[in-house]
Amino acid sequence: MGDGPSVAFFGSSLVSSWWNGAATYYRGVIRGLAELGYRVTFYEPVAYGRQEHRDIPDPDWAEVVIYPAEDEAQVRATVERGRGADVVVKTSGVGVFDDVLEDAVLRLGGPATTIYWDVDAPATLSRLEADPADPFRRLLPGYDLVLTYGGGQPVVDRFLALGAQRCEVVYNALDPTTHHPAPADPAYRADLALLANRLPDREDRIDEFFFRPAALSPGRSFLLGGNGWDGKPMPANVRAVGHVGTADHNAFNCSPTAVLNVTRDSMAANGWSPATRVFEAAGAGACLLTDAWDGIADFLEPGREVLVAADGAEVAALLADLDGLPAGEIGLAALKRVLHEHTYAHRAELVDRLLRAHRGG
Repeated sequence: MGDGPSVAFFGSSLVSSWWNGAATYYRGVIRGLAELGYRVTFYEPVAYGRQEHRDIPDPDWAEVVIYPAEDEAQVRATVERGRGADVVVKTSGVGVFDDVLEDAVLRLGGPATTIYWDVDAPATLSRLEADPADPFRRLLPGYDLVLTYGGGQPVVDRFLALGAQRCEVVYNALDPTTHHPAPADPAYRADLALLANRLPDREDRIDEFFFRPAALSPGRSFLLGGNGWDGKPMPANVRAVGHVGTADHNAFNCSPTAVLNVTRDSMAANGWSPATRVFEAAGAGACLLTDAWDGIADFLEPGREVLVAADGAEVAALLADLDGLPAGEIGLAALKRVLHEHTYAHRAELVDRLLRAHRGG
C-alpha cells in the first residue's frame, strides 16, 4: 500500500459477495484509491456466513479486519481502532449494528473527514423521509460528505434537503482487471441470463422482466444465478444455478446470447442508478438487456450499446430480434464505452478530488 492518506472503511464485506451485491463496487473503488496512494483498512463484521463464502483472499491493496459483532460494545471497540485515520467511511447496509456504527464513527472526532457512503440511496432516503424520528436524521448533518453509488441529481437534492453538508454521486463502474471478456463456458449457455439475489424490493420486477419472458418464450433457455431462489415457482425453461462467485462472473456474462439487468424498485423509481451488473456485463463484452429507467442513456446508448425493455413482453421480443441482430457488436460497443468512461480508476480519481477539495489540498 502507498504512503498517502489513511482510510478506515466500515462496510459489509470486501472479501465476500455472499448476500453482498456491493462487494465488487467496494473492491473497485478501494483498489483505485490504493493505486492513488491511499492506505485503506476495511472493517467487516462476522455476519451472514460471508466469511464461509469468501470470493477472494485478503488483497494486497487493502488491509482487512474481520471483527465479531455480537453486541454493541464489540462494534464500538472496533470503530475506535479507526481513530487517527485521515478519512473514516461508514457505508449503508453493513447488516448488523448499522445504527451503532453510524453514531460511533461521528464520535471519533478529530480532524478526520467523515463519509457516509450509501449503496442504496433511494431506499435510505425513502426511509428517512417517511420517519422524522429516524435516529439517522439527527446524525446525517454531522458527516462531512455523503457519497452514493447512484441516483443522480434527484438523490443529491433529497440528501441536501435532509441536512447533508454535501452529497456527490460515485457511480458503479468496471474493474477491467477482474471483469473482462473470457471464453464461453457450456455450464452457462442460455439465450438470456440473469444474476441477482432474491430480494423483496426486486422480486416483482424479476417476475415481470425475467420469468414472464421465459413463459412467453418456451423454446428459449433462461439461466438464473444468485441466492435465495430455492422454492420459487418458475417456468420449465429456467435453470437456476445458485450463487455465482466473482471468479465465475466473466464466464457467466460471456456464455449466454444476452445478459439481463433488473433494477431494484426504489432505484428504478428514482433513476440514474446503474447496478454493478451493468458495468460488469458490459466489461465482459456481453450483449446487455436492461429494464427501462431514467438516465440509462447517460451511461450506455440504447439500441447501440444496450437494449432497453419496458416490460417482459418487450424482453421476449428483443430476444426474438437477437436472432437477426449483431449481439456481439452491441457487447463490443458497450465494452469500448465503459473502458473509456466508466472504470473504477475514473471513480477513484473523483473521490480523490473530492477529498482533496474538502481538506483544502
